[in-house]
Amino acid sequence: MSSLIGTSSDWYLMRASGFVALLLITLTVALGTANVARLTRGRWTRMVAALVHRNVSLLAVVFLAVHVLTAISDKYVKVPAIAILVPGKSGYDPLWVGLGALTIDLITAVIVTSLLRSRLRRRTWQLVHWLAYLAWPSAIVHAIGSGSGTGADTGRTWSTAVYLGCAVVFAGAVAIRLSLEGRAAPPAAGRPRPRYALSSGNSAPLQPARVANHREPVMASTGAGYRAADQIRRSP
Repeated sequence: MSSLIGTSSDWYLMRASGFVALLLITLTVALGTANVARLTRGRWTRMVAALVHRNVSLLAVVFLAVHVLTAISDKYVKVPAIAILVPGKSGYDPLWVGLGALTIDLITAVIVTSLLRSRLRRRTWQLVHWLAYLAWPSAIVHAIGSGSGTGADTGRTWSTAVYLGCAVVFAGAVAIRLSLEGRAAPPAAGRPRPRYALSSGNSAPLQPARVANHREPVMASTGAGYRAADQIRRSP
Protein backbone atom coordinates (compact mmCIF):
# COMPACT_ATOMS: atom_id res chain seq x y z
CA MET A 1 0.00 0.00 0.00
CA SER A 2 2.85 2.35 0.80
CA SER A 3 4.38 1.78 -2.63
CA LEU A 4 1.13 2.86 -4.26
CA ILE A 5 0.14 5.98 -2.35
CA GLY A 6 3.29 6.88 -0.45
CA THR A 7 4.32 7.07 3.19
CA SER A 8 2.94 10.56 3.70
CA SER A 9 -0.49 9.50 2.44
CA ASP A 10 -0.45 6.51 4.80
CA TRP A 11 0.24 8.80 7.73
CA TYR A 12 -2.59 11.19 6.91
CA LEU A 13 -5.02 8.34 6.27
CA MET A 14 -4.01 6.70 9.53
CA ARG A 15 -4.47 9.91 11.52
CA ALA A 16 -7.74 10.84 9.77
CA SER A 17 -9.29 7.41 10.34
CA GLY A 18 -8.04 7.52 13.93
CA PHE A 19 -9.73 10.86 14.57
CA VAL A 20 -13.00 9.65 13.08
CA ALA A 21 -12.78 6.46 15.14
CA LEU A 22 -12.12 8.54 18.28
CA LEU A 23 -15.20 10.68 17.62
CA LEU A 24 -17.38 7.62 17.03
CA ILE A 25 -16.02 5.83 20.10
CA THR A 26 -16.73 8.94 22.16
CA LEU A 27 -20.29 9.07 20.85
CA THR A 28 -20.79 5.33 21.45
CA VAL A 29 -19.53 5.50 25.03
CA ALA A 30 -21.56 8.67 25.67
CA LEU A 31 -24.78 7.09 24.40
CA GLY A 32 -24.23 4.04 26.56
CA THR A 33 -23.14 6.02 29.61
CA ALA A 34 -26.05 8.44 29.48
CA ASN A 35 -28.40 5.48 28.91
CA VAL A 36 -30.26 7.29 26.14
CA ALA A 37 -32.80 4.49 25.78
CA ARG A 38 -33.84 5.15 29.38
CA LEU A 39 -34.32 8.86 28.74
CA THR A 40 -36.64 8.30 25.81
CA ARG A 41 -40.34 7.55 26.07
CA GLY A 42 -42.32 5.16 24.00
CA ARG A 43 -41.45 1.78 22.55
CA TRP A 44 -40.50 3.01 19.09
CA THR A 45 -38.35 5.83 20.43
CA ARG A 46 -36.38 3.42 22.59
CA MET A 47 -35.92 1.06 19.67
CA VAL A 48 -34.56 3.91 17.53
CA ALA A 49 -32.18 4.98 20.34
CA ALA A 50 -30.86 1.42 20.68
CA LEU A 51 -30.48 1.15 16.90
CA VAL A 52 -28.51 4.41 16.71
CA HIS A 53 -26.22 3.22 19.51
CA ARG A 54 -25.60 -0.07 17.73
CA ASN A 55 -24.95 1.46 14.30
CA VAL A 56 -22.57 4.09 15.68
CA SER A 57 -20.66 1.29 17.42
CA LEU A 58 -20.37 -0.69 14.19
CA LEU A 59 -19.21 2.40 12.29
CA ALA A 60 -16.56 3.03 14.95
CA VAL A 61 -15.27 -0.52 14.46
CA VAL A 62 -15.01 0.06 10.69
CA PHE A 63 -12.91 3.22 11.04
CA LEU A 64 -10.86 1.58 13.77
CA ALA A 65 -10.06 -1.27 11.36
CA VAL A 66 -8.97 1.25 8.71
CA HIS A 67 -6.78 2.97 11.29
CA VAL A 68 -5.14 -0.32 12.28
CA LEU A 69 -4.53 -1.47 8.69
CA THR A 70 -2.92 1.81 7.67
CA ALA A 71 -0.72 1.74 10.79
CA ILE A 72 0.53 -1.76 9.88
CA SER A 73 1.10 -0.89 6.21
CA ASP A 74 2.97 2.35 6.92
CA LYS A 75 6.69 1.75 6.29
CA TYR A 76 7.74 4.75 8.35
CA VAL A 77 6.19 3.91 11.71
CA LYS A 78 6.79 0.15 11.29
CA VAL A 79 4.16 -1.19 13.68
CA PRO A 80 4.13 -5.03 13.69
CA ALA A 81 0.78 -6.79 13.55
CA ILE A 82 1.21 -8.31 16.99
CA ALA A 83 1.58 -4.82 18.50
CA ILE A 84 -2.04 -4.11 17.54
CA LEU A 85 -3.26 -6.49 20.25
CA VAL A 86 -0.27 -6.87 22.60
CA PRO A 87 0.90 -3.63 24.30
CA GLY A 88 4.66 -2.99 24.32
CA LYS A 89 5.50 -4.95 21.16
CA SER A 90 5.97 -1.91 18.93
CA GLY A 91 9.40 -0.47 18.34
CA TYR A 92 7.82 2.85 17.32
CA ASP A 93 6.40 4.84 20.26
CA PRO A 94 5.79 1.73 22.39
CA LEU A 95 3.88 3.66 25.07
CA TRP A 96 1.40 5.40 22.77
CA VAL A 97 0.97 2.41 20.47
CA GLY A 98 0.56 0.22 23.55
CA LEU A 99 -2.31 2.40 24.74
CA GLY A 100 -3.88 2.00 21.32
CA ALA A 101 -3.53 -1.78 21.61
CA LEU A 102 -5.14 -1.63 25.06
CA THR A 103 -8.05 0.31 23.58
CA ILE A 104 -8.53 -2.31 20.86
CA ASP A 105 -8.41 -5.12 23.43
CA LEU A 106 -11.07 -3.47 25.59
CA ILE A 107 -13.34 -2.74 22.63
CA THR A 108 -12.90 -6.30 21.35
CA ALA A 109 -13.91 -7.70 24.74
CA VAL A 110 -17.04 -5.54 24.76
CA ILE A 111 -17.97 -6.58 21.20
CA VAL A 112 -17.46 -10.30 21.81
CA THR A 113 -19.47 -10.33 25.04
CA SER A 114 -22.25 -8.33 23.37
CA LEU A 115 -22.46 -10.93 20.59
CA LEU A 116 -22.56 -13.71 23.21
CA ARG A 117 -24.90 -11.83 25.56
CA SER A 118 -27.65 -14.48 25.39
CA ARG A 119 -25.17 -17.14 26.57
CA LEU A 120 -23.63 -15.12 29.40
CA ARG A 121 -24.88 -14.25 32.83
CA ARG A 122 -26.14 -10.69 33.03
CA ARG A 123 -23.65 -9.81 35.77
CA THR A 124 -20.74 -11.08 33.66
CA TRP A 125 -21.89 -9.12 30.63
CA GLN A 126 -22.25 -5.94 32.70
CA LEU A 127 -18.78 -6.23 34.24
CA VAL A 128 -17.13 -6.64 30.84
CA HIS A 129 -19.26 -3.89 29.30
CA TRP A 130 -18.04 -1.45 31.93
CA LEU A 131 -14.61 -1.80 30.32
CA ALA A 132 -15.86 0.66 27.71
CA TYR A 133 -15.28 3.38 30.28
CA LEU A 134 -11.55 2.53 30.26
CA ALA A 135 -11.41 2.36 26.46
CA TRP A 136 -12.27 6.03 26.04
CA PRO A 137 -9.47 7.59 28.15
CA SER A 138 -6.89 5.17 26.73
CA ALA A 139 -8.04 6.05 23.20
CA ILE A 140 -7.79 9.80 23.68
CA VAL A 141 -4.39 9.59 25.42
CA HIS A 142 -3.19 7.35 22.57
CA ALA A 143 -4.37 9.93 20.02
CA ILE A 144 -2.67 12.82 21.80
CA GLY A 145 0.60 10.97 22.34
CA SER A 146 0.77 9.49 18.83
CA GLY A 147 0.22 12.90 17.27
CA SER A 148 2.95 14.64 19.25
CA GLY A 149 6.33 15.51 17.78
CA THR A 150 7.70 17.70 15.01
CA GLY A 151 5.22 18.23 12.20
CA ALA A 152 2.46 16.25 13.93
CA ASP A 153 -1.07 17.48 14.70
CA THR A 154 -1.14 17.49 18.53
CA GLY A 155 -1.16 21.07 19.77
CA ARG A 156 -2.83 22.52 16.72
CA THR A 157 -6.09 24.40 17.12
CA TRP A 158 -8.30 21.94 15.30
CA SER A 159 -6.93 18.84 17.07
CA THR A 160 -7.20 20.54 20.47
CA ALA A 161 -10.82 21.41 19.66
CA VAL A 162 -11.51 17.75 18.83
CA TYR A 163 -9.98 16.53 22.09
CA LEU A 164 -11.80 19.12 24.18
CA GLY A 165 -15.07 18.39 22.40
CA CYS A 166 -14.73 14.66 23.11
CA ALA A 167 -13.97 15.40 26.77
CA VAL A 168 -17.04 17.65 27.10
CA VAL A 169 -19.31 15.02 25.52
CA PHE A 170 -17.98 12.29 27.79
CA ALA A 171 -18.26 14.44 30.91
CA GLY A 172 -21.81 15.44 29.98
CA ALA A 173 -22.80 11.78 29.55
CA VAL A 174 -21.36 10.91 32.97
CA ALA A 175 -23.26 13.83 34.54
CA ILE A 176 -26.53 12.65 32.96
CA ARG A 177 -25.95 9.10 34.19
CA LEU A 178 -25.23 10.28 37.74
CA SER A 179 -28.38 12.39 37.75
CA LEU A 180 -30.43 9.41 36.58
CA GLU A 181 -28.96 7.18 39.28
CA GLY A 182 -29.71 9.79 41.91
CA ARG A 183 -33.26 10.17 40.64
CA ALA A 184 -33.82 6.41 40.76
CA ALA A 185 -32.62 6.03 44.36
CA PRO A 186 -35.53 5.86 46.87
CA PRO A 187 -35.62 8.52 49.62
CA ALA A 188 -34.09 7.38 52.89
CA ALA A 189 -36.67 9.19 55.05
CA GLY A 190 -40.06 10.78 54.70
CA ARG A 191 -41.47 7.95 52.59
CA PRO A 192 -45.28 8.24 52.49
CA ARG A 193 -47.18 5.56 54.34
CA PRO A 194 -49.41 3.29 52.25
CA ARG A 195 -53.13 3.79 52.54
CA TYR A 196 -55.50 0.89 52.75
CA ALA A 197 -58.66 -0.36 51.14
CA LEU A 198 -61.61 -1.37 53.32
CA SER A 199 -64.44 -3.60 52.32
CA SER A 200 -68.05 -3.00 53.32
CA GLY A 201 -67.66 -5.15 56.46
CA ASN A 202 -66.13 -3.79 59.71
CA SER A 203 -64.11 -6.97 60.32
CA ALA A 204 -62.59 -7.21 56.85
CA PRO A 205 -58.76 -7.19 56.73
CA LEU A 206 -57.01 -4.04 55.61
CA GLN A 207 -55.14 -4.37 52.28
CA PRO A 208 -53.17 -1.89 50.20
CA ALA A 209 -55.08 -0.83 47.11
CA ARG A 210 -53.91 0.69 43.84
CA VAL A 211 -55.84 2.49 41.20
CA ALA A 212 -54.84 2.22 37.54
CA ASN A 213 -52.50 5.00 36.37
CA HIS A 214 -51.79 6.04 39.98
CA ARG A 215 -48.36 5.60 41.48
CA GLU A 216 -49.27 5.61 45.19
CA PRO A 217 -51.69 3.38 47.09
CA VAL A 218 -55.05 5.14 47.54
CA MET A 219 -57.96 4.76 49.95
CA ALA A 220 -60.95 2.85 48.65
CA SER A 221 -63.82 2.30 51.10
CA THR A 222 -67.51 1.75 50.94
CA GLY A 223 -70.44 1.64 53.35
CA ALA A 224 -69.43 1.10 56.96
CA GLY A 225 -65.74 1.41 56.12
CA TYR A 226 -65.77 5.25 55.91
CA ARG A 227 -65.46 5.75 59.66
CA ALA A 228 -62.53 3.34 60.00
CA ALA A 229 -60.90 4.91 56.97
CA ASP A 230 -61.10 8.35 58.52
CA GLN A 231 -59.41 7.04 61.69
CA ILE A 232 -56.58 5.61 59.64
CA ARG A 233 -56.06 8.95 57.87
CA ARG A 234 -55.83 10.83 61.18
CA SER A 235 -53.58 8.30 62.91
CA PRO A 236 -49.92 9.48 63.35
